[in-house]
Order: sequence, then structure tokens, then C-alpha cells
Amino acid sequence: MDKYINTPVTKDKLKDLKSGDYVYITGTIYTARDAAHKRMYETLLSGKEIPIDLKDNVIYYLGPTPAREGQVIGSAGPTTSSRMDKYAPLLLDKGLNGMIGKGKRSKEVINSIVKNKAVYFAAVGGAGALLSKCIKESEVIAYDDLGTEAIRKLKVENFPVIVVIDSKGNNLYETAVEDYLKKFKS
Repeated sequence: MDKYINTPVTKDKLKDLKSGDYVYITGTIYTARDAAHKRMYETLLSGKEIPIDLKDNVIYYLGPTPAREGQVIGSAGPTTSSRMDKYAPLLLDKGLNGMIGKGKRSKEVINSIVKNKAVYFAAVGGAGALLSKCIKESEVIAYDDLGTEAIRKLKVENFPVIVVIDSKGNNLYETAVEDYLKKFKS
């Protein structure tokens, strides 16, 4: 079933999302990849503030290509989420409620998602050009020296994602395989 959410997104809104739900996000989301995650992680561990408020926000694991003339942003496909697994539990503990990427997550991240009642969404890899059409504004707000990995503030409209891991820990990557295999058992 298709669901629509607006950001910022509270834990109360997330509790109704189920693994496998198609969701359309409208509002502000932030981008951050490996280098930005490492910097935020080290900054938080040193007791300092990071440049974005994580509370009730969503981070999209994205390093977009340069925008062509007349575009808001270039191709905006997700990067592999497991590269952020070392950093995700701390960010979730600091209030992050959603992550968008592609691929599996570690057991530690899944446990942190459940503990913090957050959600892991997947965006379709290979569809970056189509996803970029849902991005209405893009602004680098931190770590400009990281180039494409700088933190961006995006305004999105009906940005399509799928709930992979819901706030209860149900994991689409596991249940989809189980459901598929059941079809072939007699």
C-alpha cells in the first residue's frame, strides 16, 4: 500500500510503516555519504555539535553528480548503505529517524533501528536520473570541502522509497526471500 509522509518525521508517524510499504516523502531530507558520516561521527565523539539537527530527520546516502544547466541536481541515486554502518548507531541515538540507501544493514544497525524506533528506506539503485526529478531544491550546507560528499539540504516532493527495515525490525530483504521460497515448497 502506498503511504505518504512529510518531514520532519516523528517516531509516532514511523510506527505505522511496515516493511515492504511503498512510501512517498515530501519535505526536507539531508544527504551524507562516507566522508560526511565519518566527520559527523568524529565530531560527535569529541563532544562538539554537528552542522545538522538529526532529531526527526532523514539522511539520504547520496553523492549526486553535477547538475546540468537548468537542473536542481544531477543524478541522485543511492549509495551502498553498509558503508555507513559504523556511524549509523550513534546518529540514530542522537535522534535520526530515517535513512535512505540501498543494500543490507549490519545486525548492529538493525538493533539500533529497533532501539530508536527508526526506519531504513531503500531507493531504487540505477534510477538516479528519475529520482532527481523529485528533488525541487538542493543546497550544500556543510563540509563543502568534501565535494560531492558534502552535506546537502534537499527539498523533495513525493520522493519514492520502500521500507526495508521498519521500526520493529522486520526486514524486507529477509521476508521477501522467505516468501519467494514458500512458493516453491510443496
